[in-house]
Amino acid sequence: MQKRFNVFTPRGRELKAAYKQAKIVDSLKDKYRKMSNEELSSRTEFFLSELKRGISLDEILPEAMATAREAIYRVHGLYAYFVQIVGAIIIHKGNLAEMYTGEGKTLTIILTAYLNALEKKGVHIVTVNEYLVKRDAQFCAQALNPLGITVGYNISEMDSTQKRHMFACDITYTTNSELGFDYLRDNMVKEYSDKVIRELNMAIIDEVDSVLIDESRTPLIISGQPKKDVSLYINVDKFVKTLKEEDYIIDAETNTIALKDSGVAKAQN
Repeated sequence: MQKRFNVFTPRGRELKAAYKQAKIVDSLKDKYRKMSNEELSSRTEFFLSELKRGISLDEILPEAMATAREAIYRVHGLYAYFVQIVGAIIIHKGNLAEMYTGEGKTLTIILTAYLNALEKKGVHIVTVNEYLVKRDAQFCAQALNPLGITVGYNISEMDSTQKRHMFACDITYTTNSELGFDYLRDNMVKEYSDKVIRELNMAIIDEVDSVLIDESRTPLIISGQPKKDVSLYINVDKFVKTLKEEDYIIDAETNTIALKDSGVAKAQN
């Protein structure tokens, strides 16, 4: 595949480097197609041992992405195209990858996620709604679980125990808002062990324009843990119904009400 890039621009240099690595990944397709399922699965342990020896992610990138590419094909029958490999490398380098509709962002993200999940520090895949979170997490899990990579997802209806379990996975799919609220709640806990998110290592953002521009206009506001015991509100309601006009003062200017001594006495009782 011949393609010219303007190497005098940052974009051109990044693309040229990505194409060069993608060609190496693509050249490994026959090698990995010949492997048995057991041999393919064992590659993860090999990569982990290489990382422990001090080998970098960039050095194992071609073999790791070729592994994930073949695993996806065997489970889903979808073989990542060259452009998807290029996109995965671009994302791994911390850049934005613009892809047209139909170019397959789902596979692109999985290739990058598998490589970075090998560090065992966690990878967050952030998208815009919970339907996509569950759908893509299931798709990814089916491909990567056989390689020994755990995949979870985080949605609003989960309790803290479930969330902690999901965030402990190698790869966690989540919405931007739920991840933000979990982060805020984690900063309000009294015990460190009550936090649900482990260390922040890497986030891959799907629909980055929507998440970082459109969605970011909506502030995340949190005031504390929700009260499960509503008995206090019931008691207050009963108390208010016992009050008479001589028990309180209404200030129309400030739109407030203050109890008189008789009202305070009733409240104390």
